[in-house]
Order: sequence, then structure tokens, then C-alpha cells
Amino acid sequence: MGCLVASPAACGHRAMAVQLQPWPSANTMTFRWYLVRTKPAGESIARTNLERQRYEVYCPRLVTTVRRRNRWREQVVALFPGYLFLRLNVGLQSLAPVRSTTGVADLVRFGVMHAVVPDSVIDELRGRADPMSGLHRLKRPGLVSGMRVRVTAGPFDGFEGIFEREAGADRVTILLKLLGHETRAHVSAGFVQPVRQVA
Repeated sequence: MGCLVASPAACGHRAMAVQLQPWPSANTMTFRWYLVRTKPAGESIARTNLERQRYEVYCPRLVTTVRRRNRWREQVVALFPGYLFLRLNVGLQSLAPVRSTTGVADLVRFGVMHAVVPDSVIDELRGRADPMSGLHRLKRPGLVSGMRVRVTAGPFDGFEGIFEREAGADRVTILLKLLGHETRAHVSAGFVQPVRQVA
């Protein structure tokens, strides 16, 4: 049995290991998660069309910050661009229609061996998502209360201050010195980086 690793390094998450399984026999009644490769930017289209065929689909989504027209905005994107997970009732459903579904490029496989994702991987992904929205949010690692930080974008771009605390799923509170006064500011966590101290 082999192993396939799809690396979501750009998203800051651990590599995702999946197992390779032979095509199951028709008389089994097992639920399995399969890895589906979508066409470019086709995750939503593939998901909609697979769900219309009564497949259970999981496409983890990530809230990210992008700059458009000189303004920073939050945008929801796929956590694993170009991939989604499909749960199949092996005894009652077939994988055959999946490959011809609009938005789908193919099932991830090697020869006749399909990539099967362990339930524990799906459970962990869902456990890391926000319980209310189901979305993933990346947090800036290594920020400690009292640490000197620099703002790298937004209205306070270039300012340095003191990190105080997290202020939500994707925001932090920092103490800035503005016009001789200390002011608390709420900033996107993605806009803050530690200032490296020179020894």
C-alpha cells in the first residue's frame, strides 16, 4: 500500500497523507473518502454538480486577505486549490460518474489504485475550522504579548508597535505610538510581523 502527499504549504497547514486502495468490490457497504482533482478554479462548480448527484462533498475553505484596487479585502478560497474530498457509500454508489462531472478533472489515483483519505484526516480538518462558519483562518505564529512588531500593510503600514493580544479569528491588538500618544489598534493578523532584534 502506498502513500500520496498533497502539500498545502501555501496555506500553512500540514501535509495531507492519503492511502491508496484498490477498486472496492460491489458488495461492500463501506463509506470512504476519495480525493478528487478539479479543473482550474473549478472547486465550486465540481462541488455543486457532485452534490446534485447525491455525493457527499467536503471542500475546506480558507479566509485570506487580498489587495484589490489599493484596498485590502477578505476573500474565501479553497484550502487545497484544485482538490476536494468526496465521500462514497461503496455498496450503493459508483465512482464512474464522478470523472465525467462538470468541474472535475479526475480522481486522484495510480493505475487502478484510488487515493483514499482516512476519516481521521477529514475529522482533523473539520476540527480546525471555525465552528460557526466552517472556514479556516490562518494565524500569525510566534506572536507573544509584549513583542515588538511591525505593520506591513493597511493604514498603519510601516508603523512599529507592541503586540498585546489576539482580537478575533484573524485580528490582533497592537499598541502604536501616534502623535506622542499610545493608541490601541486592531489589525489583520496577516499584516503583522515580529521585529527582529539586533544582538
